[in-house]
Formats: sequence, structure tokens, C-alpha cells
Amino acid sequence: MAIERITVDPGRMGGLPCLRDTRVTATAVLGQLAAGRSIDDVLADYPYLEREDIIAAVGLAVPGNQAI
Repeated sequence: MAIERITVDPGRMGGLPCLRDTRVTATAVLGQLAAGRSIDDVLADYPYLEREDIIAAVGLAVPGNQAI
């Protein structure tokens, strides 16, 4: 489930939503996608992430999503 891939910890990255307890924020991933990078490009930059992590980050940007 996508919600399990997003974590929020006030002590990590200023409490921003991160992907699976890493220091990679959902907004960083969304920014890369918005700049035209593909999911495969992002995964190459962050080899410890999985495709489902990227999809979870995109899910946060969907209006009305109450995942967090």
C-alpha cells in the first residue's frame, strides 16, 4: 500500500514526507518528475528506492488524497 511507503518524522528532513524512512523527500522526487525526468531516471539516482516509492510520492500530489 502506498501509504506505508511515506513516512513523516519531525526529526528527519524537517518533518517533510519521506520515502520509506530515507532522507529522500516526496517533494524532491516530484520536482524531478516535474522537470521531465522519468521514473527510471529517478530510480537510477536513488537505487535504494523502488518504483512503488515513486508512485506513492505522486499519490501525495493528487488533490484530495488524505494519505498523510
